Amino acid sequence: MYLEIITPDKKIFSGKVNAVQVPGTKGLFEILEYHAPIISTLEQGRVKVVEGSAESFFSISGGIVEVKDNDVIILAESVQV
Repeated sequence: MYLEIITPDKKIFSGKVNAVQVPGTKGLFEILEYHAPIISTLEQGRVKVVEGSAESFFSISGGIVEVKDNDVIILAESVQV
C-alpha cells in the first residue's frame, strides 16, 4: 500500500509500506494492505511505519488518517522524526 504523511508545511514521508500503526482517538490501530476504507481522527502519539523488515517512527501532535483504495494519507498537525 502507499503511505503519505503530510503536515501544513511539507510532505514528511511518501512511499510503499507493509503496515502503519497510528494513535487513534480511541487507541492504537494498525492498517494493513487492502484495509477497509476509513477516516479517523488521531491523537498525539507515535506513528509506526513498517517497510519490509525496517521500522520508522514519527511523533505527531494529532491529525486525521484516511484509508481508501490501498492508499493511506495522514494529515498531521506537526511531526517530529
